[in-house]
Amino acid sequence: MYNLGADLDVEVEPGTNLLLVGPPLTGKRSLALDILAAGTRNGEGSVIVTTKDGADRILTDFGKRLDYEGKPVAVVDCVTKQQGVGEVRDDERIRYTSSPVDMTGIGIKLSEILQEYYQDRGLSENRIMLHSLSTLLMYADLQTVFRFLHVFTGRIQSVGGLGVFTIDADAHDDRTMNTIKQLFDGIITTHEDAPPDIRIADH
Repeated sequence: MYNLGADLDVEVEPGTNLLLVGPPLTGKRSLALDILAAGTRNGEGSVIVTTKDGADRILTDFGKRLDYEGKPVAVVDCVTKQQGVGEVRDDERIRYTSSPVDMTGIGIKLSEILQEYYQDRGLSENRIMLHSLSTLLMYADLQTVFRFLHVFTGRIQSVGGLGVFTIDADAHDDRTMNTIKQLFDGIITTHEDAPPDIRIADH
């Protein structure tokens, strides 16, 4: 079981994918990082897929939660190469894709990390976050993002991981939100003036 941490005193089954929904600036990214940090403290693997911030910024924020040196924490950075900031090369901690449009590349990099964590390092519990689906939906149509997510969430389910995906509720119409929500086992909602709440579907 995965405990989501102090803010959400909830345990979820391995293979669970959660959608983290809320208006802008209600702490979705921060909460997702908290959920991953709770796992890192327990010796689990953490993978952060970022389509909004470069890896350095994400890792700085993650480092405010705990010292992750020597721990299995990896980032798939979909931003830095697109910005064209000098030459960047993959290393053990950070893998780069060409842009948030490169969903095939995102899937490949995630699979590489998961294979390394599960097979080479023997980590059976891993938490994966993607921030943010709203960025993907800016670059690609709903059908393309849905297909990508179907594969991505299926991969997390098959390896018994925990997936946390953020989306800006205000940026998308009801059809888009309802289509995306179909792929998730539970929804965490952040609010401007109240703590987050979570709803897990009964299987």
